[in-house]
Amino acid sequence: MKFLVTGGAGFIGSHLVHRLQSHAPVHVLDNLTTGRRDRLVGSGCRLFEGSILDRTLLAEAVQGVTHIFHLAAMVSVSESVAQPSACEQTNVEGTRQVLEAASKAGAKRFVLASSCAIYGNDPKTPKNESLPPAPASPYAESKLAGEKMCAASAVPAVALRFFNVYGPGQDPHGPYAAAIPSFFQSALSHTPITIHGDGKQTRDFVFVEDVTAALFHAALHPDLGGVYNVASGQSTSILQLAQKIISLTGSSSTITHTPERPGDVRFSSASIERIRATGWAPRTALEEGLTRLMPKN
Repeated sequence: MKFLVTGGAGFIGSHLVHRLQSHAPVHVLDNLTTGRRDRLVGSGCRLFEGSILDRTLLAEAVQGVTHIFHLAAMVSVSESVAQPSACEQTNVEGTRQVLEAASKAGAKRFVLASSCAIYGNDPKTPKNESLPPAPASPYAESKLAGEKMCAASAVPAVALRFFNVYGPGQDPHGPYAAAIPSFFQSALSHTPITIHGDGKQTRDFVFVEDVTAALFHAALHPDLGGVYNVASGQSTSILQLAQKIISLTGSSSTITHTPERPGDVRFSSASIERIRATGWAPRTALEEGLTRLMPKN
């Protein structure tokens, strides 16, 4: 075996690379726009620095590869709303080119990192894979397009719909920072925690180690096809999350509210029965995962 991880210097991608390193050689293709080289230290991977839209570099990166994990993408819903054309170019055309390169290289398996954003604001909960797609942002539209390309691909492919992934090494900075690292940073500095909207919106938070286990599981089980939710199966409101982190850290932080962000989904909780039936299950409860993110004194 030989693996390729596009977006392998990103948050989830780098955790996956470290998981894969003991199994087979790993190639990483990443333009380092949001990915970081230091995340790959000690992984033994071969880094191809550049874009998935660079056909020459992509052909070099897939040479001899048997299994491809496609994580490279514009991942921010808000950014996709602001820059829909850039989102389509990276997430749709980029996925098309990676699939074409995979086919030419004779790859045996393709795993797409998709998203729960595809469900949109459908009020039915928990979200299961049989619900009709209702994408509410260019990002969600782009991920749905990627799933459709996987279904039509010559390379055996599967799409995993990630819910809200968190874990060590997640970036707490910037306007599109994920809630958990951002909340931790504020709580540890005893500054106000900012929530977009009223905080009653819910999310299904899944620990990054559980996600990389699901990716590896999907790659090595060729009978898996179509789409699968990857989540904890538990729903938590953003307000509850902030309160948990304040309590865990013993922080004096207060909670402030700003207007809702465009394209944000209101309620999100997952059914994971479909992937659980294949032998994968999450192992890390939210309380345990949050505890593991606490700085070591």
